Amino acid sequence: MKLRLVLGDQLSHTISSLRDATKEDMILMCEVRQEATYVKHHKKKIVFLFSAMRHFAASLSTKGFNVHYVKYDDPANTGSIRGEVGRLADQRGISEIIVTAANEYRVLEDMKQWANALTLPVAIRPDDRFLCSTEEFAAWAEGRKQFRMEYFYREMRKKHAILMTDDGPIGGQWNYDESNRKSPPKDLTVPDTFHIDIDDITQDVIDLVSQHFSDHFGDIAPFHFAVTRDAALQALDLFVYARLRLFGDYQDAMVQNEPWMFHSHIGLYLNCGLLAPLECIARAEAAYHDGSAPLNAVEGFIRQILGWREYVRGIYWIKMPDYKAMNFLEAKRALPEFYWTADTKMNCMRQCITETKQNAYAHHIQRLMVLGNFALIAGLDPDQVNDWYLLVYADAYEWVELPNVSGMILFADGGIMGSKPYAASGTYINKMSNYCGSCSYKHTVKNGPKACPFNYLYWDFIDRNADKLRGNPRMGFMYQSLDRMTDEKRHEIQVDTDRFFKEIAPHEKS
Repeated sequence: MKLRLVLGDQLSHTISSLRDATKEDMILMCEVRQEATYVKHHKKKIVFLFSAMRHFAASLSTKGFNVHYVKYDDPANTGSIRGEVGRLADQRGISEIIVTAANEYRVLEDMKQWANALTLPVAIRPDDRFLCSTEEFAAWAEGRKQFRMEYFYREMRKKHAILMTDDGPIGGQWNYDESNRKSPPKDLTVPDTFHIDIDDITQDVIDLVSQHFSDHFGDIAPFHFAVTRDAALQALDLFVYARLRLFGDYQDAMVQNEPWMFHSHIGLYLNCGLLAPLECIARAEAAYHDGSAPLNAVEGFIRQILGWREYVRGIYWIKMPDYKAMNFLEAKRALPEFYWTADTKMNCMRQCITETKQNAYAHHIQRLMVLGNFALIAGLDPDQVNDWYLLVYADAYEWVELPNVSGMILFADGGIMGSKPYAASGTYINKMSNYCGSCSYKHTVKNGPKACPFNYLYWDFIDRNADKLRGNPRMGFMYQSLDRMTDEKRHEIQVDTDRFFKEIAPHEKS
């Protein structure tokens, strides 16, 4: 009997490990302590994945497959994937193990040891759900000093014939990002995100998570995520119908008490396998062709999937395991306690952390230009920041989280991904949000107790990292500005920075 393992992020009937499955094979799925707790994942994230796994197992059983499902609280559960594979192999006389390659380096390296450890043949098949194989990306990256996503994205557009004509890209441009940075108007009306009722399977998982993961970060209720493929498709359709039209204009905008904005909220479904990237791209492209969504919105959405998602996965696999240890700016400050409690006078941080706690979600500008921007200019330790991002978001897996955080947010890779650090003062946050109007600090004040901390921390970051960044061609203007500052001004920046860090020091997480 062959044993076919399906991991929690492989919830697709067309996954390579199942493609030639027969009713005589054994399909194993398991909820294990090692994966649920190697970082203390958001409660809502665990509910989502365990419920989606249980629903997927039920769909396999309905099709007549022989499914062995191990629940988290099964007394015989060994607590690890390898342990459960080995236990079932011993019990059932398994002749071969078939699995799709894990998308996390740590798990895949363990899989490679199974044949020797279990004394069984183990077939590790490629994960072909992605639109660019790891080998194809490595070939594209060969010989390049810097890996610019824009050039990779253009190659992917050509390869898959997405938004293309015989003469080139539809509309004559590859990228409409310049059209996608509008500030939110005061009367902006945002449609609600997808909601689905809790069924018995999900309620059982909620009860389990409440009991066994009570010390994990985040809220369970309200829980409204899709946990089946059919529901995930409904969520995709709702986005295309209700929000895609304005997604482009306001994809960078942030509005207080509007966590969902015009984003798709399908990353968690893509990353666990309930949705496939090409079907999401096809629906958006069709919306452009039928006139229901403009080109800037459709191109921006497609770029996130066809470009950015594939790109960060490629970076992850060509740079691991060394990538995880990179700390180019030698940042060492501990993650402040307010990343867990949202207890801070900075309203932008309070809003984004609170919404993350409530929803296991924040959109990309909140992650990059508020939460990440603070982590960058405050010099927070990359290991602690990576762990936080990995555990708090329902769509976060190391392959997508690590390059986004270490590369895009923290510049810890020294410029492999980004040409410069994405550092910004309070002016940017005020332009792209309405957070500043309800803040204890003033974004227009540069120094003193009332000054927005992003203002002086920005210049402290520039000054503190001069040895590393002064030679960066895209940072020249910033260093010219710094060099023109008077000694008194630079002293004020240092005084404010020291005061701020002393204020948060008693609340820092050790």
